[in-house]
Order: sequence, then structure tokens, then C-alpha cells
Amino acid sequence: MLFLLFEIGKERYCLEVSRIIEITPVVLFKKIPHTPEYICGLFNYRGNIIPVIDLSILLTGRPSRFLFSTRVIIVDYLDPDNNHRMLGLLAEKATETIYCKEEDFKPLGIRMEGIKYLGDITYDEMGMIQRLKIDELLPQEIKAASLYELREINE
Repeated sequence: MLFLLFEIGKERYCLEVSRIIEITPVVLFKKIPHTPEYICGLFNYRGNIIPVIDLSILLTGRPSRFLFSTRVIIVDYLDPDNNHRMLGLLAEKATETIYCKEEDFKPLGIRMEGIKYLGDITYDEMGMIQRLKIDELLPQEIKAASLYELREINE
């Protein structure tokens, strides 16, 4: 399987490329009042208004830096009712890919309640890479919110 690599601080993470719709440069976001800090806001993607999560804030509490390699990764996200939605993920240094087999990933060895989006670990010559589970990125209270009333992916 092919994975997109990105960095948060000095740590490396990956997302399954098969779930990525497009990778775009950073744009201005429409802020949504009263949402958690890691929700950057909304943006218009080809006529669809989609929410964007800052992965750096979600994982470390620190906002993503606006580097030349910072991107919005638009992913296919399954909501709790198994409807396909688009979700934007803001990530730094999202410029490389890696090929891994499923068996290359090893369990974390610990279980963290409420943080289901942190997946298994693989590694290469530069160190460890943690897989993020796209469908687990939004907490239950956000999943139930009006964020999910946004348009579905055009089929």
C-alpha cells in the first residue's frame, strides 16, 4: 500500500493514499465559532464546503507552521452512518510517499482511550512512522454536530 508521509515536529506520520482525494496548497479558512481549536475552519473545495483539521494542533497542541510544504490533504472520510464525506487535514511537510505492506505495521503496545486515530507503527532508515486512522480523527461529539450536514462526495 502507498502512504503519504508528513511531519509534526520531529515525528513522522502517514495516511493511506487510497483515501486521499487531492492535496492542495494552504488556503484561507472560514473560522467556525465555538469549535475546538484543532478545527481550522471551512474552505470551498470545487464547490463543496469542507471542514479542515490542523493535525499539528490535534496531536501536539501547536498550530501547523505555514511552510512551503504545508498542505491541505483532502480525504474521503466515512461518517458514523457510513456516508462518504470530504475532510481537509492540514499537515506540514506533506511531500513524500512510502510503500508499506500491512504486515510492516506493528501494534503500539499500549491502548489509549479516546485517541483512536493513532494507528500502528512502521519504520524505515530514518526512524518510526505512525499511521493515522482517518475515520477516527473527529471525536464523537464533533461527529454528531452539524459539521456532518455538509455535502457528500459527488459520486
